[in-house]
Amino acid sequence: MSSARDVARQKAYDTMPLKTDGQARDADAGEIFGKKVFGLDVMRRRLPRDIFKNLEKTISDGKRLDPEIADVVANAMKDWAIENGATHYTHWFQPMTGLTAEKHDAFLSPGKNGHVISEFSGKMLISGEPDASSFPSGGIRSTFEARGYTAWDPTSPAFIIDGPYGATLHIPTYFYSYSGEALDRKIPLMRSITALSRQTMRILRLFGNTAATHAEAMVGPEQEYFLVDRNLAALRPDLLLAGRTLLGAPSPKGQEMEDHYFGAIPSRVMSFMQDVENELLALGIPAKTRHNEVAPGQFELAPVYENANLACDHNMLTMNMMRHLAAKHGFICLLNEKPFAGVNGSGKHNNWSISDSNGQNLLNPGSTPQDNAQFLVFLAAVLRAAHKYSTALRLGTVGAGNDHRLGANEAPPAIISVYLGEQLTDVLESIISGGHAKDRKNPVMEVGVSTLPPLPVDLSDRNRTSPFAFTGNKFEFRAVGSSQSIAPVNIALNAAVACALDEIATQLEAAISGGATLNQALQDLLPKLFREHMPIVFNGNGYSAEWPREAEARGLPNYNNTVDALEHYTDPEVMNVFLRHGILSEREIVARQEILLENYARTVMIEGQILADLVRSHVLPACMQAEGAAAKTLLNVQAVAGEKDTLAESAHFKELHGQIASLQNAVKSLEDAIQEARGISDPLRQARAARDTVIPLMLQCREHSDILERIVDDAQWTLPKYSELLWIH
Repeated sequence: MSSARDVARQKAYDTMPLKTDGQARDADAGEIFGKKVFGLDVMRRRLPRDIFKNLEKTISDGKRLDPEIADVVANAMKDWAIENGATHYTHWFQPMTGLTAEKHDAFLSPGKNGHVISEFSGKMLISGEPDASSFPSGGIRSTFEARGYTAWDPTSPAFIIDGPYGATLHIPTYFYSYSGEALDRKIPLMRSITALSRQTMRILRLFGNTAATHAEAMVGPEQEYFLVDRNLAALRPDLLLAGRTLLGAPSPKGQEMEDHYFGAIPSRVMSFMQDVENELLALGIPAKTRHNEVAPGQFELAPVYENANLACDHNMLTMNMMRHLAAKHGFICLLNEKPFAGVNGSGKHNNWSISDSNGQNLLNPGSTPQDNAQFLVFLAAVLRAAHKYSTALRLGTVGAGNDHRLGANEAPPAIISVYLGEQLTDVLESIISGGHAKDRKNPVMEVGVSTLPPLPVDLSDRNRTSPFAFTGNKFEFRAVGSSQSIAPVNIALNAAVACALDEIATQLEAAISGGATLNQALQDLLPKLFREHMPIVFNGNGYSAEWPREAEARGLPNYNNTVDALEHYTDPEVMNVFLRHGILSEREIVARQEILLENYARTVMIEGQILADLVRSHVLPACMQAEGAAAKTLLNVQAVAGEKDTLAESAHFKELHGQIASLQNAVKSLEDAIQEARGISDPLRQARAARDTVIPLMLQCREHSDILERIVDDAQWTLPKYSELLWIH
């Protein structure tokens, strides 16, 4: 009789690639792009000219929305949505759960004489009222204080998501409390973008740029993920509930042969990728790159650059779309940072730069003295931000899942450092010393007078071990986890660089007010800045055992787990990064610290309970059955053979018996530790207990279970193994 695992494995083998709807084959991608988005082109056609110009100004320059135009916009949006099959609308927001949230309302409302009418007013567009007490608030909202509000974000276009029997209009919104505090990640992100723009404009005005009206952060997140056959995943409660395997012996073949990375994409996976890309293109998300990643079963999707607000919204949409469409293709999509032990986990490289309103990339070195000097100022600001405010940046990467990945010879270490490459490092050192750059045609590095040596996009070899690397005209923050929203790290980046630009602009303005020219002020300030912040520059191997010791000598903090990092969220110097420009209030900071600590502890305790249940309901029954069979075999052999001939059977039985006893003891200790941790009310103490007691006991259980998996008859093992989960596509 076939086991459930046998049946699932056969179904996985038999599943054929699903044909996509063909829209990408039947039409040019340019015709598909933005088809489901109420974007500028649609607005231009459907709105009166004066109202469109008013709304366009709000979107492009961040001007305050004129409420008088809301009814006209709402009516045009409703008509467009209904024409595209929408029956409902929702305010789409991003609470502190790390996911998105939505509540659907029908356009149709009862009218007179039993008729219905389509209703969607400016008031409905601009604001909504979900129950704030049901979302994490860190004490800002109590259960009996339910009011929370969503407010339309006109800078992120509304879009349509299709369903089997109709579509829904999604309106990106902010989420805030009755007393005005941010309950989401969009509000502080927008505040951070405003702060970065304001401080950037001070620098640009010093350089004589009067054309730019504002600046914005530009972001391109690379999204890694795993795909697992749905039939096999259904037999793994840990995958379904935790998004990662909590036990499982390594596959005989993993990633050792390095044959999966950039390999031929399996046909089922290609079908899934094409389907996802079709949907993303229609939603105005510029999906650009797809490929196999390092680990078997691991893949990557990357878009092109967008402004940070859109990039964050689009990345959340991308994750939602991948999870949703995976089921259609017979997969589950795993976004957890470490779904499988022993192979690479998944991250999300956050490519970040600053652009002015005319599209000039301010982190592009350029080729003229003026461009060079301006680039060096912004480079100095980023180095200062990474050095002086590194803890704030580290807080953008915290999470129980990411702890399994950071610093594990597959991802950057938790120590924040900046990789510049030898060529650019040499330029900075020559500025510091006032000497000559090596092998350069221009002998003296006089900022703003002599032209920097041409700096190609590929300044050097790539350094995959650096958490924050300059890659020619942008910085790549590589420590973000694959399941995480990119909003926290971009809030921290924008806030930290805004603080650094503020400090630099203040010093330059003071020097110029005192009679110095801009060039003189730069010649005096930049060498000091680069000298002060060179300790953050590290071009070596971040995986080496020597680097943590060297980092400590340089004074760089090493918070190698989430709890250690979160303890410093409320340090005065960290809080000041967010307080100075109004990105977060003190109450909002404390609330976020509490939410993140609670999320960490709850994640660990849930995973611990899932593991305990797996052991008791799957592992131990299979092992005890194997133990009984081994005991019977041993008795039979002893009855017909001498003692010497029973050595192998005796050793097998003893190993089984010993590992089962050890696993039983470990799982009982794990359950007790979870129960004790759940009784702790203080979020920090509970998170410490989860880290220091629950996780070590989970590892003990896993160690014994994985040994048992190797020695128990394969036919008796009910859980799909790594060799099946990773390689059947």
